[in-house]
Amino acid sequence: MSRLNRLLLILHLFVGLGAIFGGMTAILNPTEPLGISVDALKNSPFDDYLIPGIILFTVVGLGNMISAVTLIFKSKYQGYISSVFTWGVVIWIIVQIIMLRGVHFLHVLYFSIGLAGAVLSARMMFEQELFPTKLILQYYKKITKGM
Repeated sequence: MSRLNRLLLILHLFVGLGAIFGGMTAILNPTEPLGISVDALKNSPFDDYLIPGIILFTVVGLGNMISAVTLIFKSKYQGYISSVFTWGVVIWIIVQIIMLRGVHFLHVLYFSIGLAGAVLSARMMFEQELFPTKLILQYYKKITKGM
């Protein structure tokens, strides 16, 4: 397994396990998961943490675990899969910050991890010359050839 794949695997496992744990706590105790009051949701469309917990568990948690598995088994679509779920983490954090109207350490941590994963996924797509990166590389070669 290449260094890039190992790093992405670690990021996906870290985010996936954390999201599964966080999502499960919100599902099991939607009114106060990990001691977080529902008052934090006053600016969101949610009355409790059940729906966010389900989304966190399934999309972010299971999605990143599936991405980790596809990395282990070297799927030819890994660049796409990894990209979708790393950008999913970035979007999840942005939406959380907007809804909670505040930034916490974990937001910065997971946003940075998601962004790092997105960059690594893009690099993987360029290395494998997957669409649309193949078009970008062809165009780049074409314009640099004329210089």
